[in-house]
This record gives sequence, C-alpha cells and structure tokens, in this order.
Amino acid sequence: MNWSLGNYWYLLLLLLLPLFGTLIFQYLKWKDKRRNVFAESRFQPELFTINKRFSKILPLFYLLGTLFLIISIVDILNGTEQIKAKQKVNNVIFLLDVSNSMNAQDVEPSRLQEAKNIMEQSLAKMQNDKVGIVVFAGDAISIMPLTTDYSAASNYIDGIETSVMPTQGTDFLKAMQVVTEKFKNIPKGSRKIILLSDGEDNEGNEEDALKLAKKEGISIISVGIGTEEGAPVPEYIFGQLMGYKLDATGETVLSKRQTNALKDLAENTNGSYIDGNNLDEATTQIRTALAKSASSTETFVNSQTAVHFYQYSLALSLFFFLLILIFNPKSDFSI
Repeated sequence: MNWSLGNYWYLLLLLLLPLFGTLIFQYLKWKDKRRNVFAESRFQPELFTINKRFSKILPLFYLLGTLFLIISIVDILNGTEQIKAKQKVNNVIFLLDVSNSMNAQDVEPSRLQEAKNIMEQSLAKMQNDKVGIVVFAGDAISIMPLTTDYSAASNYIDGIETSVMPTQGTDFLKAMQVVTEKFKNIPKGSRKIILLSDGEDNEGNEEDALKLAKKEGISIISVGIGTEEGAPVPEYIFGQLMGYKLDATGETVLSKRQTNALKDLAENTNGSYIDGNNLDEATTQIRTALAKSASSTETFVNSQTAVHFYQYSLALSLFFFLLILIFNPKSDFSI
C-alpha cells in the first residue's frame, strides 16, 4: 500500500484547532463568572445541574471530533493498492523463414509478404502476450526480444526482406537454437513459436530441430505458406528481378510447400498446423491456437482508482459529537 494525502491543502484547517481550544477555554471561564454573579458557589449545585466529571473532558471531545472531521476532509489515509491478478498470457516468438524460396509468388504478392501480413494481423489481435521475432534461412538471428511493444514489432516486420540473411538455404535446427536461447528465462510449457515457412529444409535438420523443441518444452504453431504445385523462385539483385533460380541442368527450379514437414513439427510439439494461404482464416486460427495454450500468470498491478479511507475518520468524528449530544446536560456547557 502506497500512502498519500488527498486534499492536502485542507491540512491548513488544523491551524484552527488551537484557536478553537482557546475559545472553548474562554467560554468556560465566562460561564463560571456568570454563575458566580447569579449565585454564590454554595448555592450553585441546587440551582444548576452540573455533570462535573463529563464537563472536564467535554472540551477534549469537541477538539477530537473536529480533528477527525478535518482528517476525513483531507483524506489523509488515501492511497493506491497492489492487486494480485491472474492473466492468461503467451510468450510467442515469430519464427520467419526468409530463404529465397519465400520470394515465390504462388501466393500473391509473395510468400514472404503473405507471412508478414499474417504477423501484422496477429499482432493487432494480441493484448498481453509477449512477442519476439527470429528470422532464419541458412543461419538464424534474433531481430527483436520478447516485448509487449507491438508498434515496435510492426516496424521490425515492415523492414524484413530475404536479403537480411546473407547465408541462404533453410536450416530449422539453427533457427531452433536461436529460439531456445531467447526462451532461456521463460518456463517450459509457456514457450510458443509461430513458424511461418514454406517448409523446405535444405539442410536436412528437421528431425534434430524437432528433438530440440521437444526437449525445451517449445510448442510450435506452424503456418504453411505456398502451394504444393509450387512456383519458380525469383532472383533479385539490388531489388531488380534478374531471372529465376535454375538447377544444375539449367532447368527452372520449382519451390513447393512441404506441408507434411510443417505438420510433423506442429503435431509432435502439441502445436497446430495452419494453412497460411488465406490471411483472415490463418490469423483467426493462430489466435484460437494461442488462446487454447495460454498459461495463467499471476501478476501484481497497481489499482487505477485510489482507495479512500476518509469514512473511518468521519465515523470517529461523528462518534465524539454523538457522545457530546447524549451526555452533555443542556444546562451545562452547550455550544
């Protein structure tokens, strides 16, 4: 609990207490003089009903009642509190394939752009989830740590091209190793990957990547982008299309989505496989898959509305004034 003052300017009213006490004292002296003028002291017990015991503490009750009234106005016990709350959150790393085959245009405008659109639209539907981004081809690098800053994530996504990875190819194992490092402070079972790829693994490390994911408690939601019929792979130099990738015999290479490989990665890690060729459906399915596997995290949050305790001070003030009303004889001290 963080204590603070409410209407602290009203503390100046406390300066009135000495003045109020002085007035009460002077009033009592004046009353005694009036009684002495009216009758001698030996006749006063018969003429006046005086509760001497209560009369002695009556001024104190007036002062205490006024003190607590001022405190209730100030709200001196006002504060904010920490509330323990359970939230369902995910720790998600977008693992994006940026190999040259993602430039294929069997999905318009390209496989890579479709993957980036899915990432952007998924971010737009997230609230408390932490997200990070890893890109991979023949090697892998982390381009954004786990964060809830979705606007920063969106900026990173906009700048991703296949040229960001100089080592081409597709190596799922190196990608998984980088992801594992990013998840080192996240409990096992709370580690989620959204893999966006056409599924081609040129390095043949799919099985080793799967073993590492299972060992580290990583769940994979694989999003397959591209068609199984395939498409030629464009080759660009400084952003200019120079032709299409050829094999050793000079034939145009057709890159095809490897659906079975992506399904294996998902099914063997308690994840889900999603067809990424339809943007809206893919985004909806990703959100559903994340909601099912979200883990409950207990967090402390500061309440947005201050917690007021003025009512307790006000109750004490009323208590003292009520005692005065009940026990103060009308013929004695009355204000």
